Amino acid sequence: MSVPSQGSSGSKITPALLTMLAVLASVAPFGIDMYLSAFPRMAVDLHTSASTVELTLTTFLLGLAAGQLVFGPLSDRYGRRGPLLAGSAVFVTASVLAALAPTITVLVTARLLQGASASAGMVIGRAVIADLETGRSAARAFSLMMIVSGVAPVVAPLLGSVLAGAIGWRGVLLVVAALAVAMLAGSAAIVRESLPPERRGTAQRGGFRLLGRRAYGSATGTLVFSFAVLMAYISASPFLYQTVIGVGAVPYGLLFALNALGLVASSAASSRLLHRVEPRRIVAIGVAWLLIASLALLALALTPLGPVWLTVPLFFAVASLGFILGPAMALALDAVPDAAGTGSAVVGAAQFGLAALITPVISVAGPHTAVPMAIAIGALAVLAAVSYALFPPSAPTVQNFPAADETPHSRTPSTSAPEGALAAPKEH
Repeated sequence: MSVPSQGSSGSKITPALLTMLAVLASVAPFGIDMYLSAFPRMAVDLHTSASTVELTLTTFLLGLAAGQLVFGPLSDRYGRRGPLLAGSAVFVTASVLAALAPTITVLVTARLLQGASASAGMVIGRAVIADLETGRSAARAFSLMMIVSGVAPVVAPLLGSVLAGAIGWRGVLLVVAALAVAMLAGSAAIVRESLPPERRGTAQRGGFRLLGRRAYGSATGTLVFSFAVLMAYISASPFLYQTVIGVGAVPYGLLFALNALGLVASSAASSRLLHRVEPRRIVAIGVAWLLIASLALLALALTPLGPVWLTVPLFFAVASLGFILGPAMALALDAVPDAAGTGSAVVGAAQFGLAALITPVISVAGPHTAVPMAIAIGALAVLAAVSYALFPPSAPTVQNFPAADETPHSRTPSTSAPEGALAAPKEH
């Protein structure tokens, strides 16, 4: 498929480009989840402890958070394509080094570099969408990306478990290296430059002050707290389903897949609704849905009813995120069009930073109770609702931006627009 130049005024996000950006966003889940089942074997082969092997996951997550703060601003200054290709090339090198690591020290170091370089695809992919589209079109693109992102955490551990038994943990990490090669090749072939030279460097000249706009802060808070709900669920799910509820490994996998299917379905529904409903209203639906489901989950966790009932509100809490994550990302990056890379970086770093803080809280009372998880999810849902409530009423709506079947925006206000219609850059 021929991909038009994405920096041109008449360009749009093609299916091939959107697919490639979704792949870039899903590489990290595969890097996180595919090798988890091989931890015991890794400890034996590398003559180390289980806790030391777990550092390979911790360092990957740290790299993933920190790397976004590097690649996002770099892409605002030098354009999207160069930093993306550089990050992808480093990701290939680090992935091969991880697979061949002779010691645990080399492996931990390689995983840190792996996470940092993998972040380039995530943060720059979001910025590319923000460069090319705004309003409903951008929100639809982010929602469609969520479909792939929702499937990846389910497929990765299942695939990893099968591969680990057949080719060992080094073979699994070589598969991740192959994905890195695909990421580099696809980026080189499909992702064209989307940030014109005249728009580069704005974020550096204004610094992070550009991110102080109220619309950006509100949308970012809504997104980050909602994403933390997903991470709290993922980290608690093995103990919740297998220890608290008492199901086996296979039913656990099916329940986990069912919740992922709910997230995928809601993301698809959100994408369809965005043809006629503005992103802010879609986020409102999702936040209300999340708040109700989370409070129901907490109420059930505090009652003597059987723990199996927890699966119902938990399903709806996870599914609600399909109406929040994509549209909220579009709202956040729409608020900082001249610093989309930096804005994307701060969102991504905050997502994984808060997730790292939330995960230990879930297990504070041990693996035999769902109360800490329910409290954490309920509190995060309230914080997401408060963040959304702070969104400025005067912020521009999608009506100020071209519809999906119109020429993509040029980031220049229309001379016929109502006075104050594009006042977002002045918001604080």
